[in-house]
Amino acid sequence: MSLLPLDDAPGRLPTAAPSSTPSPLRFRVPGLLRSALVLLPLLLIGAWAAVDWRTVYDGTARLGSADPWWLLVALFFTCLGWLSAACVRQGALPERLPAGLLIASQFAAGAANHVLPAGIGAHAVTLRFLQGRGIPLARATASLALYSAVRPIAKTLVLLVFLVAFPGLLLTGELVPDERTSLLIAGAVTLALVGTALLVTTVRPLRRPLLDALRCALTDVRLLHTRPARILALWGGAAAAPLLQASVIFAVGAAVGLPLSWVQVAFAFLAASTAVGAVPAPGGIGPVDAAVVFAMVALGGPMDLSATAVIGYRVLTVWLPLLPGALVLSALVQRKVL
Repeated sequence: MSLLPLDDAPGRLPTAAPSSTPSPLRFRVPGLLRSALVLLPLLLIGAWAAVDWRTVYDGTARLGSADPWWLLVALFFTCLGWLSAACVRQGALPERLPAGLLIASQFAAGAANHVLPAGIGAHAVTLRFLQGRGIPLARATASLALYSAVRPIAKTLVLLVFLVAFPGLLLTGELVPDERTSLLIAGAVTLALVGTALLVTTVRPLRRPLLDALRCALTDVRLLHTRPARILALWGGAAAAPLLQASVIFAVGAAVGLPLSWVQVAFAFLAASTAVGAVPAPGGIGPVDAAVVFAMVALGGPMDLSATAVIGYRVLTVWLPLLPGALVLSALVQRKVL
């Protein structure tokens, strides 16, 4: 028991003021690094142009005598291709994205896609864009996965429609792969599936993010397919994309006098891009070009005109928008949209 008088007892000891929880430090990109990111696309394009300058020169020289009105039609279909890509991106996400910035991001993603293989550049730009709009990483990754899955599925369905509607296109027999080629394709697909399964099951750091992304993707797929507008944007845009690309080749071919109908050119592009489109090359340049030329020659097109049509297609869809796309990409990085 205390002997001190209670009246003289000191008051309640002061307690330390609750310290506010320090907010997590935000990662700030240094100015030098940001400048490097702005200049990197332009440097990559300059290096690529220096290495592959002969292709640009030959394509431009051959197109010098082409019909300018058909080339304008091809340019129109090229612009529609960016709109279709934006539609698919919007259809793969429940949230509404700003239309102007979405189209600008896809235009910029095209420049990145033609520098890095297998669509890595376009996916990286789109991922940064979605995160900048407040989309969580798991859901943004799931959106990219859905986009990547819908595009080849829609292209295959369109190809099947062409086969049913125009069965005479396969009568040439040269477009049907032989047994050896079919076995190689089946083996490559099997190895890819087995490798992916082993990677997911053995590498633990990848398992959790992939499972989270898969869970988000399944949730978003169910939600998206309850909205007719999203279904139309997703599947309609994915089905229209290869037809628009084929329309560009047809218009360029018509400009130089290629004696193939739109149905033949579209079927040649669908068959060729479906067969070799999975080969990892920047923007599909190289394997797809050779396959499209081979398919058009098999359908009766002259070799020189078929090659010129494909070169013109690449000039309009790759080289012509490459520098503007890189400038838009740099501007989006500079304005912190990406």
